Amino acid sequence: VQSGLKTLKEATTAAIQAWVGDIKNIFYVVGSAVGPYPYPKMVTHFQSIIGKECKMQLQKLNKKVDYIIAAVGGGSNAAGIFYDFIKDENVKLIGIEAGGLG
Repeated sequence: VQSGLKTLKEATTAAIQAWVGDIKNIFYVVGSAVGPYPYPKMVTHFQSIIGKECKMQLQKLNKKVDYIIAAVGGGSNAAGIFYDFIKDENVKLIGIEAGGLG
């Protein structure tokens, strides 16, 4: 995105506008849990393999965790790693986001 605040929201909006303007030739593939339904749900599902793999490896090593920390800028990192730990009351899920200008 070359205008505005150049945020993920603006980039997503521009991508969707381009897609809607030429649906025969443009495919909308998103990697962040943003945009209209069903995209956030799809991304969460696809990214959930990260949490499944993490949980499986922890079980294999007979390890428990107290915290899961993930970036929440676009939502996909957090959605992926948090998904399999949401119901575990012993694991605290913490979302973080970078601050500043760079």
